[in-house]
Amino acid sequence: MLEITRRTLMMGTGAAVVAAALSGKATAAPKRGGHLRIGLAGGTSGDSLDPTVTAVDSGFLTMATARSTLVGMDAKGTVTPNLAESWEPSSDFTQWVINIRKGATFHSGKTVTADDVIASLNLHRGEKTASPAKVLLEPITKIAADGQNRVVITLNSPNVEFPSLLRTDVLVVLPAKDGEIDRTTKDGTGPYMLEKFEPGQHMHFKRNSNYWDLDNYGFVDSAEVVIIADPAARMNALRSGRVDLVNSVDLKTVDLLKRVRGIKVDDIPSGLYYGLPMLTDVAPFNDNNVRLALKYAINRQELVDKVLLGHGTVGNDHPIFKNVKFSSSDIPQREYDPDKARHYLKKAGLDSIDIPLNVAEIGFPGATAAGQLYAASAKAAGINLNVSREPDDGYFERIWMKRPFCAAYWHQALTADARFSEAFLPTAPWNETHFNNQRFNELVVTARKTVDEGARAGMYKEMQQIIHDEGGLINPAFANYVWAMKDNVNRPADVSTLGDLDSFHCIARWWLS
Repeated sequence: MLEITRRTLMMGTGAAVVAAALSGKATAAPKRGGHLRIGLAGGTSGDSLDPTVTAVDSGFLTMATARSTLVGMDAKGTVTPNLAESWEPSSDFTQWVINIRKGATFHSGKTVTADDVIASLNLHRGEKTASPAKVLLEPITKIAADGQNRVVITLNSPNVEFPSLLRTDVLVVLPAKDGEIDRTTKDGTGPYMLEKFEPGQHMHFKRNSNYWDLDNYGFVDSAEVVIIADPAARMNALRSGRVDLVNSVDLKTVDLLKRVRGIKVDDIPSGLYYGLPMLTDVAPFNDNNVRLALKYAINRQELVDKVLLGHGTVGNDHPIFKNVKFSSSDIPQREYDPDKARHYLKKAGLDSIDIPLNVAEIGFPGATAAGQLYAASAKAAGINLNVSREPDDGYFERIWMKRPFCAAYWHQALTADARFSEAFLPTAPWNETHFNNQRFNELVVTARKTVDEGARAGMYKEMQQIIHDEGGLINPAFANYVWAMKDNVNRPADVSTLGDLDSFHCIARWWLS
């Protein structure tokens, strides 16, 4: 984060993400025109336009393209103006005034007002919402309009980083009518209008000629997205010219793809992590000795070498990547140690254990192979993993957070506070491990109101240590983003790693030559 000053906070705090500075080559000036076609992994028949239930890549791409959050975040992790032109805190950081961009409109022509912002944020508040952002907004006690272009947000305790939370993907602004939001509306404020939406199949976008920042966004005339779950089919679609850009390149064939004339490949280190979450309130995972046994029974480097084929880095059983502010790099790396795993099994009163592990390729690419490798390494510790591959369609609705041990990916953390709040607090809708540690819960709240960065860093280090030692997350690897495109597809030199494909802004920010 930038040094906290009142001027910094009025224009946007530096967030917890450090950019991936990707290319040393000069980037040609963007050109306007053309139709971009994308083959996307990460979409199911359960996809929805409702931001409170968006959980997979197709939904995040739609929101980043056709909708807008109040603030943005550049590749250096600095919070930037978006639908909010500026913001300013009270002296004690318990109240924030958000100044809405004058003249901003929805695709329907309706002017964006304070009422739209309030109703959009309220979608994610209250007992009835299932939004993953609910826990991020729980400290809000009041949201009120101060005229048509100002919103005053009051918190129950200080939060020096509050504006960064407003960059959360699902906190998009939608049009309100009588204080209510149509969650499935195609209307939005983004640089593109959503013309067609077929869940799990196809989306079509057309440039919004009234977007407020067409100098930096909206270069292609139109774009379409086809959901192609099968990696081989996705690569064939690119090679045959059916699409111009694909994500989640098949790592087994990436070297061959690099040799294809007219195709280029990007390999971007990121905080995208491939996790194996355990429900810590369900036996046998409610015994931390069993959790530790499982953590020592996995060979992380083997997974990076054989599943990611070197396109990633080992994880250390906490979710904060090395380029996120307050990441603790001095927590000792947990290594594969079957003897230690057996030691913790014995502490749990067990000589051996049989454990089911449910995986799917939509959980993360290569999850099946990772499960099989894990099962082989765990045998040496007396742990018998029964790996079951589930159908991709509906996996996140049927298996994730319902079966006690499964596979799931998470994109890079927006900030350390955001990830801890959305995935590790007991009230979080996406607390995939049902983690509930009193000391951790207290530290989350205390860190938010601590202005001194040195003190905050110490708190975030302790939180990462607690998850590492006691949490239900096995994080074997952080995966690189590997995407491929035709030679005429161009992107900025610096892209965001908060999500795949430039934090899903590939349609909004990329161009064709």
